[in-house]
Amino acid sequence: MIKYIFILLIGFLLPVTTGCTDTNLTHDIPLVPRPAHLVPGSGNYLFSDKTVFVVENEEQAAVAASLISRFTNAAGFTPKLVMGATEKGDVRFVTDASLKSEAYSLEVSPKEIIVKASGDKGFFYALQTIRQLLPASIERESLSDKKEKWSIPAMNVQDEPRFEYRALLLDASRFFIPKENVLRIIDCMSMLKINKLHFHLTDDNGWRIEIKKYPRLTEVGAWRVDRMDVPFPARRNPKSGEPTPIGGFYSQKDIKEMVAYAAERQIEIVPEIDMPAHSNAALTAYPKLACPVVKDYIGVLPGLGGRNSEIIFCAGNDSVFTFLQNVMDEIMELFPSRYIHIGGDEAQKTHWKKCPLCQTRMKKEGLANEEDLQGYFMQRISDYVRSKGREVIGWDELTNSSFLPEGSIILGWQGYGKAALKAAEKGHRFIMTPARIMYLIRYQGPQWFEPLTYFGNNTLKDVYDYEPVQKDWKPEYASLLMGVQGSMWTEFCNKPEDVDYLLFPRLAAVAEVAWTQPEKKDWASFLQAMDRYNGHIAEKGIVYARSMYNIQHKVTPENGGLKLNLECIRPDVEIRYTIDGSEPVTNSSVYSDSLIVTGTQLIKCATFAEGVQMGKTLVLPITWNKATAKTILGNKQNEMLMLNGVRGSLKQTDFEWCCWDKNDLISFTIDLQQKEKMNTFTIGCITNYGMGVHKPKSIRIAVSDDNKSYRDVTGLNYTPEEIFREGTYIEDLSMDMKGTEARYIRVTVNGAGECSANHVRPGQESRVYFDEIIIE
Repeated sequence: MIKYIFILLIGFLLPVTTGCTDTNLTHDIPLVPRPAHLVPGSGNYLFSDKTVFVVENEEQAAVAASLISRFTNAAGFTPKLVMGATEKGDVRFVTDASLKSEAYSLEVSPKEIIVKASGDKGFFYALQTIRQLLPASIERESLSDKKEKWSIPAMNVQDEPRFEYRALLLDASRFFIPKENVLRIIDCMSMLKINKLHFHLTDDNGWRIEIKKYPRLTEVGAWRVDRMDVPFPARRNPKSGEPTPIGGFYSQKDIKEMVAYAAERQIEIVPEIDMPAHSNAALTAYPKLACPVVKDYIGVLPGLGGRNSEIIFCAGNDSVFTFLQNVMDEIMELFPSRYIHIGGDEAQKTHWKKCPLCQTRMKKEGLANEEDLQGYFMQRISDYVRSKGREVIGWDELTNSSFLPEGSIILGWQGYGKAALKAAEKGHRFIMTPARIMYLIRYQGPQWFEPLTYFGNNTLKDVYDYEPVQKDWKPEYASLLMGVQGSMWTEFCNKPEDVDYLLFPRLAAVAEVAWTQPEKKDWASFLQAMDRYNGHIAEKGIVYARSMYNIQHKVTPENGGLKLNLECIRPDVEIRYTIDGSEPVTNSSVYSDSLIVTGTQLIKCATFAEGVQMGKTLVLPITWNKATAKTILGNKQNEMLMLNGVRGSLKQTDFEWCCWDKNDLISFTIDLQQKEKMNTFTIGCITNYGMGVHKPKSIRIAVSDDNKSYRDVTGLNYTPEEIFREGTYIEDLSMDMKGTEARYIRVTVNGAGECSANHVRPGQESRVYFDEIIIE
């Protein structure tokens, strides 16, 4: 019996001991996107000048050559490539017709690599897995100066994507992205097995593709005035005769090069020609295509455009459809893509409602309203595109019409993309790119550290956690979902590096959502794989964002003190902090739980890993006054921000600014817990002209001892000139309390109403943002 137990014990310990000598047996092999099935093996396969690739045909040879050339450039040796199923070799391509189009099998041992797929896509994706596991130096165009071991771990991989449509949108209209940078992005996409590039080529801000039949589209429509000294939303419209030095376009030769480059990497470029709105660039070149009631000067917009963005293609003018069909002819000649995107978003019907041509069209076609007129417009263009053997994609505003273009695919973007489900209800296929999660223009980390953009946060973790198939969906919706898309809009990009910064590394999370089944996802493994991928793109010259290492703070009044929470989305770092004003270092205090602050305090903190600071230092001054950590009646979370001792930054969405849904009348009451003598009442207020955020028209302060009977004490009033000043700045609005003593303070604020006609956001309600109340 003892002997039997001893044998069992040896049998139990043997694999553990063996595993300790080979990390491949006991550790995951991080890859992004995470494969469907991966079993680590023992040992490694080493590439050398003696490695022989064996392929069955010329198509496979072209795929293999894409990896072989990387060894030539970076490693200084060229593995041999031979063709013929009977040839002997080390890396063998084997056709397996039982595998799906994009699936692959990868068997790696120390002696050989067997790659199986049913076609080029699968073989290519298998090589991207190998490429990612090789040293990052494989990306170099010249010989690596490192003594690299060009090996990959032994393993067995069976892999296929979750979704057929895995996409990235690149907006080249708002910022013209040079061809060389587009090509580099395409190559980085291919390593992530992303297979669609949605190329947003036209908008109000520039027409970016040469159309030979209409040369003015690029001669005029590709160029705009220089307003680079102010943020995109605050830019004034052009005036007639102003120089237009900002812009650029792709020649048809450029487009052909990009299409071919992408095709070699199994990426399909889906062109978008936006219509009927987002068309100011086209209408600048050919103004007669606008409604005849438009009397304003039409120019390529440098920003949002205000009312000028309401100038769109005329739906009653047959010349518009002739123009667009001719444009589509050249587009379809340049792009072999199965899909053509025809836009359809954010079309204001201001001029259509007044246009005699549009109104005549509505009567002739029996259309109930202007939304149905857009439905007619999009159907007519869609029919033309479909007659050429292509399929049409459009934004989810197409669901606003009582009918959808036949066979159209809807791209869900508004909010969480739910408008696309209206199309699914009618049997239409759809793709999800919800702005609240998958728009990569949004802040990707704690905003105090980030370059200016707008709206809220879409962090790396937010994108990674996105699950497109919701529990409340009807079963048939999931079968109509083609895939997901990350969308890189470029309003706040002024140089190619800005695009890279916003795009990477979040694109890796997009790829994970698109390829990997949700039950296979693992955040810790993803981070390791993404770090490996980041090493590869860094070798290609991309400076990716390190926002994932920065600290997000939250300070909340609680029991007369302030509760400070610090967090970082990476679980593999530690937060260290100081409270004496010194810089945090490797032996500073480790943050493990919330801190309680009871007075003015300067806190500095940063993330560390293995003794190295990983993120930027968060400098958090917490100030104290008679209102700090007190209570606002009703305990509304947004209003309590005004009593947490932390001032906001110049970004009004940084989670330190309090705002309200309705801004005509705002009222809140502060309970100081006891009667206090007050000399001044100050409230911090931000102006962000481009976003329509301004001072209120008036502020009134009333006080009470019992929260029943209130008496007015002081207030402020502002003129429209004072309210609607341009720029972005913070002001402390102070009022003399004249030594008043009271326990309760009621603040009543009257908003400034709508932004005026000459504002960049005419007609939009002016919004109020406060950060901190200071009572002294």
